[in-house]
Amino acid sequence: MTRRRVAIVGAGMAGASLAAELAATDDVTLLEAEAHPGFHATGRSAAFWSETYGGPLVQPLTTASGPFLHAPPPDFAPQGFLRTRGELLLARDPAVLEAMAADFAATGVPIAWRDPHGVVAGLRGDWHALWSPGCADIDVGALHAAYLARARRGGATLLCDARLIGAQRTEGRWSLTTAAGDTIVADVVVNAAGAWADAVAALLGAAPQGIRPYRRTMLQVRVDPPVPADLPLILDAAGGFYFKPEAGGRLWLSPHDETPDRAHDVAPEEIDVALAIDRFESAIDWRVEAVERRWAGLRSFAPDRLPVYGFDAQAPGVFWCAGQGGFGIQTAPAAARLCAALLGIGDVPQGVDATVYSPHRLSE
Repeated sequence: MTRRRVAIVGAGMAGASLAAELAATDDVTLLEAEAHPGFHATGRSAAFWSETYGGPLVQPLTTASGPFLHAPPPDFAPQGFLRTRGELLLARDPAVLEAMAADFAATGVPIAWRDPHGVVAGLRGDWHALWSPGCADIDVGALHAAYLARARRGGATLLCDARLIGAQRTEGRWSLTTAAGDTIVADVVVNAAGAWADAVAALLGAAPQGIRPYRRTMLQVRVDPPVPADLPLILDAAGGFYFKPEAGGRLWLSPHDETPDRAHDVAPEEIDVALAIDRFESAIDWRVEAVERRWAGLRSFAPDRLPVYGFDAQAPGVFWCAGQGGFGIQTAPAAARLCAALLGIGDVPQGVDATVYSPHRLSE
């Protein structure tokens, strides 16, 4: 087959993983607006793999990604990227958990009722819980680096400080211009620009998909009593908070905020830091002694909160790989394989229905 020229806009996890899938068969150029890839959502992930996260329509991508993340091929990485931790889903109202259990009943994801007070000492008041044993920490940095390395081995070119500022399509090909003065010719342009996806679409003459960024706040805190190293991920199923242990007895804590924002280098707001601490100390009899780090990232969602994978319905040569919300890291292996298959390379992962994520659904 004739090698295509593929330009991927965005070298975060979405762009890097797809570049790694395509580079052996296509001439791939990654365009990264920042000085180094993974600066925004990828570098600010909460770093866990959970088959319940994102809901039952995202779960097939997460599940299909699990085997690769647990045991990647030796030529990709010398060891896996996951460390199993388990997940405790809390709710004061058992109906919240009953609805969740019903949603996942047919998926094969292991979920069982559990007494939360027997797992986490110090919970305040009446809580109910579901236990999902497969939840794991992800080494996000190592995974992203491995994808970039595979892309480079396949011949892909990474251009940093290369924000897309212009695009023109003539005679079936794209001519792209970057802020650094580069000109790239491509048969296909992949929009993997995360929070900037709709802005990139406008440059390409494609209709926006309504992908909107939302701010998510994370803290690293020191608590009393010290955090047990074997503590599972604790997540309020009603959306109030989540936390998990970090090295040195610390805790990663989020108020599970989802505040509409704009595409930029987002920073945490003091109100969200205070909200995280208040929700945490209201739920459990542990005291936050110090906030050692704080950061925020942008999670980008389409209106139906599902990712957008596939060729644009109207603009020729434009392919979407965007709208992954907060689950883009944990679904990256399957999502990259799915997108590669839609671009004509390889097969759709088993158990994944490509039509669920098609951009055509948003224009119908």
